[in-house]
Amino acid sequence: MNAFAGKTFVLRVDEGAVQSDQSTLTSDLAFLSRYNVRPIVVAPSPPAARALVRAINRFGNSAVGLDGADAAMLPQRGPGLGTIQPGILETLIVNGYIPVIQPTSFAPFGEDRELHADEVAQAIAAATDAIRAIFFHVLGGVRHPKTAALIDELTPAEALELADDPRVPEDLRTAIRSAALGVRAGVGAAQIVDGRVAHVSIVELLTQRHLGTQVTGAILPCKNGG
Repeated sequence: MNAFAGKTFVLRVDEGAVQSDQSTLTSDLAFLSRYNVRPIVVAPSPPAARALVRAINRFGNSAVGLDGADAAMLPQRGPGLGTIQPGILETLIVNGYIPVIQPTSFAPFGEDRELHADEVAQAIAAATDAIRAIFFHVLGGVRHPKTAALIDELTPAEALELADDPRVPEDLRTAIRSAALGVRAGVGAAQIVDGRVAHVSIVELLTQRHLGTQVTGAILPCKNGG
């Protein structure tokens, strides 16, 4: 636990983890916060963000809901996302709060837009020097397109190659690409896991086990059918 004390990690949750009765997400976040591990949560949608803020606050009054317009955190650039303004996030996490972010941009002129939560999580992880980025996905990780075996670890280059493979489900490809680009931007490591598994965030952060697929900057062989 000491290795992560005072460190930031970004958690992109999905609808499955928010809605599952078996998910330990809220209690896990409360546990990590008590030990000075600093989570930033990116929700899949505005309704999911609001539901998650209420759920977390039942455990300790620590969640704060944000959208892209708050402190101009997620400025819109063209159809996508501009340069992250992380000041409000740093203020909250240093004081023990858990930001829960709606994936919407801030447009100074015109209408705000909903963004892809994976891309928001990647950008925030890079902007806050996160030690980890964890992406929840119902498939629980990346499987090799030929063998269907779960891949334990990937380099960013290997992950980006899989993100362009049409045999991989489209929504998983977005998570894979965001994980790889986050690591390339300086995030310590990124994991793709099933958020409905009990205590999955704690296991991924604090143990050597991988319950899904990890993307790291190390040069590793592509396992399980590489």
